[in-house]
Amino acid sequence: MSLLRRVLLSTPLLAMPALAQTEIRAAPDTVVTAPQPALTVDSNTQAQVRLWSSPGANTMVPASQFLDRPGTLSVRDMFEFTPGIFAQPKWGEDSRLSIRGSGLARNFHLRGVRVFQDGIPINQADGSGDLQELDPTSFMRAEVFRGGNGFALGANTLGGAINFVTPTGRQAEGQGVALRMEGGSRGFARGNIAMGGATGPWDGWVNGTMSSQDGWRNNSSGSAGRMNANLGYRIAENAETRLYFTYNAIQQDIPGAVSRNSATQTPRLANAANVRLNYQRNIESFRLGSITAIQLNTDTRVEFGGSYVGRQLDHPIFQYIDNQTNDFNLFGRIIRDGTLGGFRNRFVAGVNYAYGTNDNRRFANLSGVRGAQTFAAWDTAATSDAYVENSFYILPDLALVAGLSGGQAMRRSENRLNRALGGQGSWGFINPRAGLLWQATPTAQLYGNVTWSTEPPTLSDLVALVPLGGFALLDPQRAVTLEVGARGQTGPFTYEAALYRAWIDKEIQIFAGPTSGTSFARNADKTIHQGVELAASYLALESTLTPQDSTTLRLAYTYSDFRFDGDRVYGNNQLPGAPPHVLRAEARYRHPSGLWVAPNLDYVPSGFYADNANTVRTDSYLLLGLRAGGEFMDGRMGVFFEARNLTNQRYISSTSVTNVALPNAALFEPGYGTTAYAGMRYRF
Repeated sequence: MSLLRRVLLSTPLLAMPALAQTEIRAAPDTVVTAPQPALTVDSNTQAQVRLWSSPGANTMVPASQFLDRPGTLSVRDMFEFTPGIFAQPKWGEDSRLSIRGSGLARNFHLRGVRVFQDGIPINQADGSGDLQELDPTSFMRAEVFRGGNGFALGANTLGGAINFVTPTGRQAEGQGVALRMEGGSRGFARGNIAMGGATGPWDGWVNGTMSSQDGWRNNSSGSAGRMNANLGYRIAENAETRLYFTYNAIQQDIPGAVSRNSATQTPRLANAANVRLNYQRNIESFRLGSITAIQLNTDTRVEFGGSYVGRQLDHPIFQYIDNQTNDFNLFGRIIRDGTLGGFRNRFVAGVNYAYGTNDNRRFANLSGVRGAQTFAAWDTAATSDAYVENSFYILPDLALVAGLSGGQAMRRSENRLNRALGGQGSWGFINPRAGLLWQATPTAQLYGNVTWSTEPPTLSDLVALVPLGGFALLDPQRAVTLEVGARGQTGPFTYEAALYRAWIDKEIQIFAGPTSGTSFARNADKTIHQGVELAASYLALESTLTPQDSTTLRLAYTYSDFRFDGDRVYGNNQLPGAPPHVLRAEARYRHPSGLWVAPNLDYVPSGFYADNANTVRTDSYLLLGLRAGGEFMDGRMGVFFEARNLTNQRYISSTSVTNVALPNAALFEPGYGTTAYAGMRYRF
């Protein structure tokens, strides 16, 4: 039975609280008691129901889509078949992520997407984020809320939200002991162990990963140690508290951006300045969080919690950055799925508060060693927001959706060496939302929504990494996004499709500065982001070579049209940073013995510009790959293999952007050449 059918058939059951343990009879006179399901973390099927209760492009990505392959290093590997996400590897485990053009011009860190882990925000208080600290081996799924559809999480961003979810000791994904070993090209090696279980009111789960690699490019070696853990306690039959702990120790050399010619002719070479100054990005961080869930009755659920993240950034680039950040989050939400006046009604409301500080120090970089201090500031950010969304079913299969969010953001930088270079800004915002959700058939939905969003600038937008001086005068980025779409299943064919158009005012662009690693931000005037997102899976053949074998075809296609809208300087030029077309496809043959093989392709038929003037453009490319694996011992043991870029295609994966690109400007990140990885896993 497909996931869609399971979701639709199980929806009435999922509305019932899990108030008692389930008894599974294994044999006469033998009763095995399964753990109660967790209240703080729902199952993948429950998560799919929740995501499809919203009138927008939401996608649940189960771990099976990214953990049945070795060498999964970044979000690009996780979201390969999720349309609308442009995630490209840069070096090591770092990636550039943009959803519907969010943070399009930003080639470092993350902006425009609210990121959660286990429902707890992990962005810094100013909205910036760091994907390098995520461990793909620790997740049982990722929930993607594209565009305005992160509204019910309080995400007031153009790109939406992503929630990465780890298992608990009460779920099959987190029980027992699991081992995983991987190795591959350029010295890549990774080992992982996870264990978990439940007893009485307690349950726990812990996951540890160690990895290292020499890197495909020069000066791109790295190593990392990560741990994710949670501990749950069932306070009562209808209440549960869960504590979370995450630790990361990451060392990463940075090869840097190079000229277009170097990226395509000598792609393994690093930027000479990066080698000479020993560019690195080293992070040590730990995160403590908690969430409490109370099922007040069959209709109403309350969740609340908080978190603290401490992060030390040791970052020699054109200067030596030494940052110590501390971020605090508080949140609460209520969900009521019941009736109103005899009609079904789903109500969601919540609040978020984030406060963070950054002891921001910079020094001269003496080949990776701190020299004389050049900058010192105490940076502070606070962001608070509240949101409410209501889905009223005027018919059993038709819901009217309305929502409203509002909040306040503050950013302050106190320059300790020159007070005149400090500054402060604060911005308020109100964002409405309206939509329709129609269950057209038992296995098909149609939806539409219009959503407003507001993104205040981050501290790195306001305090530039370039000697221009002072606290930047930036306006918040505001947008109105209109979206329509469909999802469902017809026989062996499953699909999701979305069309959107966003009218943006004061889009924040990050431009490359005069030295490798430098940047500064400016507001554009008016811009438009519009596109098409398609994903499909088709069970094409069954029992062809042998009984019970199958061949499944999958594809994801994203069309992106991001451009200026009558700009005084750039007219209707395309915005730089993302290709207009991206197509990914796979054909997977599965044998009843458990063996499978899956050739795949990644096709970008036309490149993207690196500058607002549209003078320099990357080339098209086609990458061919092959995956294979097998599952044995009732799924407890698995082996997997992957070869990427089989033709050793030279291409540009990512770019920094500028106003007008000079012919030899160092803006481009070359993509990886041919690589291969293999691994195995075993669950006790």
